[in-house]
Amino acid sequence: MRLLPGFRRRIHWFLLLLLLFSAIPLSAQGTYYVKEHYTKFEYMVPMRDGIRLFTEVYVPKDLSHEYPILLKRTPYGVGTYGGDLYKSTLGPSASFGRERYIFVYQDIRGKFRSEGIFEHHRPYIRNKAAPQDTDEASDAFDTVEWLTTNISGHNGRVGMWGISYPGWLAVMALIEPHPAVLAVSPQASPGDQWIGDDYYHNGAFRLMYAFDWTWQCAQIREGPTESEPGEYDYATADGYRFFLDLGPIANVNNRCFHGRIPMWNELIEHWTYDEYWQAKNVPKDLNNIQIPVLNVVGWFDAEDFYGPMSIYSTIERTTPANRNSLVVGPWNHGGWAYSSGESLGKIRFNSTTAAYYREQVELPFFNYYLKDKGSLNLPEVLVFETGANLWRSYESWPPRQAVERRLYLQPDQGLSFRRPHRVSTSESFDSFVSDPSNPVPYTAEMGTIQGHLWMVEDQRFTGKRSDVLVYQSEVLEEEVRIAGPITADLYVSTTGTDADWVVKLIDVYPEDASNGDSGPDGTMGDGGEPEPGKDEQTMAGFQMLLAGEVIRSKFRNSYTEPQAMIPGRVTRITFSLLDRHHTFGKGHRIMVQLQSSWFPLIDRNPQAFLSIPEARTEDFRSAIHRVYHSPDHPSSLILSLLEQNPQ
Repeated sequence: MRLLPGFRRRIHWFLLLLLLFSAIPLSAQGTYYVKEHYTKFEYMVPMRDGIRLFTEVYVPKDLSHEYPILLKRTPYGVGTYGGDLYKSTLGPSASFGRERYIFVYQDIRGKFRSEGIFEHHRPYIRNKAAPQDTDEASDAFDTVEWLTTNISGHNGRVGMWGISYPGWLAVMALIEPHPAVLAVSPQASPGDQWIGDDYYHNGAFRLMYAFDWTWQCAQIREGPTESEPGEYDYATADGYRFFLDLGPIANVNNRCFHGRIPMWNELIEHWTYDEYWQAKNVPKDLNNIQIPVLNVVGWFDAEDFYGPMSIYSTIERTTPANRNSLVVGPWNHGGWAYSSGESLGKIRFNSTTAAYYREQVELPFFNYYLKDKGSLNLPEVLVFETGANLWRSYESWPPRQAVERRLYLQPDQGLSFRRPHRVSTSESFDSFVSDPSNPVPYTAEMGTIQGHLWMVEDQRFTGKRSDVLVYQSEVLEEEVRIAGPITADLYVSTTGTDADWVVKLIDVYPEDASNGDSGPDGTMGDGGEPEPGKDEQTMAGFQMLLAGEVIRSKFRNSYTEPQAMIPGRVTRITFSLLDRHHTFGKGHRIMVQLQSSWFPLIDRNPQAFLSIPEARTEDFRSAIHRVYHSPDHPSSLILSLLEQNPQ
C-alpha cells in the first residue's frame, strides 16, 4: 500500500486513531485513559510488626470530589512497578475507572516487592497478644488504617475484592474488619483446601495443579523482586506422559524441585486433614460478619467452587441478618472478570452473562455501599440455570422448593429414578479392573498445565474404556431441573485396601442436536467465546460434563483417621459432587460415569492402604472394583429437583 506523504499521512493516522477510540467505550480505553485521569503513587506501607508491604495507589486527578477506596491484596504481583507504568484497567472491571475510585493494589508479605516471608494461606490468629502475631486479617486492617490516615481525597469508605487467592485475602479482611471497610466481594475464594478446593478433594491430591502452582508461586526467594519463576520446563507437551513417567509423587522433590519449594513438601506431608489444614479452614472463623458481602463463583470453576459456597452458607448460618448475597454464573475460574460469558468451550449460554454480572451486579454493589449511588436490587441468591440458559433469583440456596430424589444405577447400564428391583437371588453389580499404570485421563486435550475448559468437556473420550462404568437414562420425555447439592451414595467393593472413586454427572445431547438449537443444544465456542469458522459444527450426541468429584476410600468415614478397605466387603461410600442448577432438556439423556482414576488431575492411588507420599513404584498394583445396584445395595445419586414428577 502506498503511504500518504507529509501532512496527508499525519491526518490519515489521526483520523484512524479517532475512529478507533470513538468505537471503544469510555470504560475500556486502556492505559491512555488511566494516565489521563489518574495519578499513580507507590508506597511501602508498614505493618504492626515493622514489615513493609509494597502498595500502589491510583488517585483521580479530579480533586473536586472525595472518593471511596477500592483495595485488592494479592500474592501474584501488582505488575506495574515503577512510576511510569500504569495499569490498563482499574478495579474489578473497566467500568470502575470511569466511576472514579481511589484504587489500591498491594503485594502481600513475602511476595514480589513486599518485605517479609511468604506463608501459604497464613492461618488466622484469634487471640493476638503481640505485634508479631500477624496474619492476613491484621495486615488488611493495618493497610486500611494507613490508607485512610495518609491518602487524601477519600470519603472514609473502603471496599475490597479479589479472585481466587486475592478473594481469600478479601475474606480475611471480614474477620477483623477495619471500621472503614463497608463492602467486600470475595470471588472464587478457597474455603478449605483439603476438603474441596485447590489441593485436595476429599483426600485425593490434585497433582497437576499443585505442581504448577507451587513451582510458579512458592519457591524460596532471596529478597524482594519484581518477577517470579515462569512455567516449569516439562520438555514435552504431553502432561499425561510426563506425570506418569515421573512415577510416585515422592519423586517430585528429588527430580524436579530439589528442595526449593517447602510448600510442596508441606502439601504432601500433610495428606490427612490434620491441624495444618484445619487451621487454614476459613468458615470456622466467620462469626458475626456485619459487612455486606457479595460472594461470586462459576458453576465450572475447577479450582475453588467449594469455598464460595461454604463461605456463603456459613455467613448465612452464623449471621443470618447480614446482607450476604451469592452469585453463580456459567463461568470457569475467574471467567466473569475477563470474558463476555456468552459461551464456555462448546457450550453457549445465549447471553453475555459475565458482562451482565459486571455491569448489573458488581458495579452497583460497590457504588451503593461506597458512594450511596443508585439502588441495589440484588436478590439473596442470583444463579444462572444452565440448559435453560436463564438467570434465576431465590431467597436461599438451595431453593426451599427443591426436593431430594434418588437417581439409581441399574443393571444393564441403566439409570432411573426407580429403585432397582430384585431380578434374581444373586447380587447385582458391575466390575472393572483399575490399573495404576494406565489411569483414566481427565481430558482428551494434550497439555502440561490444567486447562479451564475440561469442566464442560465432551466425555465420549472415556466412555469406551473398560475401566469406566457408564449408566444412562432413557430419552427424557420432559425436562429434569436440578437446583442444589448432588450427592453420590455408592455401594462398592475392591480387591485392594484402598481405592479412589470418581463420579461424573453428564448431560447427553440428542443425536440430532445442532449448533442452531437454543438452550442446551447451543453453538460451539472456545475459551469462553464463539469459535470462528466452526458455524457448521454439530452437538449431536455431545456428552457435557456437568459435575464431577472424587473421594479417596480411606477417608470415607473420617478425614482425620484413615481406614483401610476390607477386600471383598461391600462398603457404603457417600460424598458430595457439590451444587448445580441445570435443566436436562426434553430429548436428552442423563448419564453417570464412574471410574477409579482421573489423571493427572488427581495423583494415582496405589490401591493399597499406605501413605501415598511415601509409596514406591512397586506399591502400585491393579485391583478389581465392583459397583453394586441391587435392592439391598442401591447405588445412587441424590439430586435436588425442581417442579418435576419423575416417572
